[in-house]
Amino acid sequence: MRELVVISGKGGTGKTSLTASFAALAKKCVLADCDVDAADLHLILQPQIAQEEDFTGGYEAVISQDICNQCGICIELCRFDGVIQKDSAETLSGIVYEIDGIACEGCGVCAYFCPEQAIEMIQPVRGKMFVSDTRYGPMVHARLGVAVDNSGKLVAMVRNQSRRIAKDTLRDRIIIDGSPGVGCPVISSITGADLALVVTEPTISGLHDFNRISELTRQMKIPTVVCINKWDLNPENTDKIKSSAAEKEIDVIGQIRYDKMFTKAQIMGASVVEYSGGAVAGEIIRLWERLEKILD
Repeated sequence: MRELVVISGKGGTGKTSLTASFAALAKKCVLADCDVDAADLHLILQPQIAQEEDFTGGYEAVISQDICNQCGICIELCRFDGVIQKDSAETLSGIVYEIDGIACEGCGVCAYFCPEQAIEMIQPVRGKMFVSDTRYGPMVHARLGVAVDNSGKLVAMVRNQSRRIAKDTLRDRIIIDGSPGVGCPVISSITGADLALVVTEPTISGLHDFNRISELTRQMKIPTVVCINKWDLNPENTDKIKSSAAEKEIDVIGQIRYDKMFTKAQIMGASVVEYSGGAVAGEIIRLWERLEKILD
């Protein structure tokens, strides 16, 4: 079993579109969408959900109003403004304290120092993980709640589930649509992968973010290659990225031209190689063939 993770230093580089095309080209694979903060691979693959599981991560305080005597110690001690004071006609003090679920960091200070033990730390449902069927095979994906953290833990759940499915169904490839950037969900996306494909674009920010993400994969000792998408929009910046990659001893194994076929395919809910047999599809096919040789 070999794991390919497709990542980018920033969003909008074409990472997900390429992942969908790789799924169409791979013979037996499991797909994992690890961009849990803004998942969109399902827009192309149109999965049929077969299983779902609640995701709980982190802690959140809950005040029992039946026990609370409105002493105010919790609001005094909270450094994150996670406790809100409201007017209430139902208490003798005329006020009530509630927890702001978005501001609460789950540190537990309020619960520890509450003299009435009126505050409990719970693990609320933060999102869901799904196992679905697609026209290319099984897919594991997830949805994180609004303004919720712990996305790295959810990514780990998605990857572990995809490995179990690959083992049970005797599939030799796991193709991961990783998170953009260099934060916790990206680290969770690439940990233990056999190969990372960095998708970048010929812009100043693209070069900057390529340097950041390649430094991360170097530190984590993940074999890395790069593909420059829309290379023809700025050949000068393309050359800068290639020079930077050469200095880092990272192979540029693909250059894909700008083509409106990417957008047209997305609108039709199809991968580029499904929708088009043109030049850009040929470039993606050759990129996949090179990736296969490296993974083998």
